[in-house]
Parts: sequence; C-alpha cells; structure tokens
Amino acid sequence: MSRGRAPAVLLGGVASLLLSFVWMPALLPVASRLLLLPRALLTMASGSPPTQPSPASDSGSGYVPGSVSAAFVTCPNEKVAKEIARAVVEKRLAACVNLIPQITSIYEWKGKIEEDSEVLMMIKTQSSLVPALTDFVRSVHPYEVAEVIALPVEQGNFPYLQWVRQVTESVSDSSTVLPR
Repeated sequence: MSRGRAPAVLLGGVASLLLSFVWMPALLPVASRLLLLPRALLTMASGSPPTQPSPASDSGSGYVPGSVSAAFVTCPNEKVAKEIARAVVEKRLAACVNLIPQITSIYEWKGKIEEDSEVLMMIKTQSSLVPALTDFVRSVHPYEVAEVIALPVEQGNFPYLQWVRQVTESVSDSSTVLPR
C-alpha cells in the first residue's frame, strides 16, 4: 500500500464508523421491532395474547410475575381495620397488612356525593388467595359494599415476594374451606 492511499482508506473507514454511530441509534427501535415480529405473528396465529418478557423472570429469581398481589380495602376506622388485618394474617390469607390512617375518600353512593375519613389496608397475599380474601373481608366488613381490589405484583424484592408466598402457602395448597 502506498503512503498516498493510506489516508484515503483510513478516512473511508473513519467515515463509515462515524456514520454507523449516527445511524445505529435511529435503527435500533426498528430492528428491535423486527426481532419481535416472528413471535408476534406466531402469537397471533395461535390465538394467544402476546406476552412481554418480564425483567423479574429474566433475573433468574424464580419469581412468577403476578403470583403475588397487593389488595386494597378501606375501613371506616382503625379498630375495624386492625380486626380485619389480624384475622386475615391469622388465617394466612395474607402475609402482611399495612394500615394507612386518615385517608379521605370521596365517592358517589346512592345518588349523593359522599366524603369520609377512612383507613386504607394494603394487603400482600398470593394472587390465588384473592377470591378467598375477598369472601372473608365481605363476611366481616361493616360496609354494605366493601372495597376489595387487588393488583398483581410484577416485580419486587425476591426474598420479600418469596416470604409472602411461604407465609400463605399452607392456605393456597389446602383444598378445605377456610373457617370464618
């Protein structure tokens, strides 16, 4: 190679490298979508809803996203909330209940806008136990229509999520009806 051509070849290589740095970020979103295309087509053909990979399951922790839930229940006062909280933990319908005092709830009830001071219970349990938890809360709650809503936990501290499952395991494995 002659000395006169080296700078031109070197410049061509540098220019190509610089162009790749400029164009690569713009192409990454397109390329990542193209990589998912075969999976999306396969999912559409099978009739199953598409699933997204979960960082929690990819981390090797062994946690199944959504197998633990956080359920929310409002109570008229701290006394009622504590009684229900103790009962659900004793029955192993929950591993832990946090009581959040003095929330204000504004809602429509029987045609009127109401405003009440309440206590919010945040209940951690296995998702499979939410129906039993709901039934129990409804059976002991003083409200005509008790609020019980649950959200699946997609990610979190694996040792904590594992603890929630361990504490409530005997209930989820049991085929017997829970005593009230």
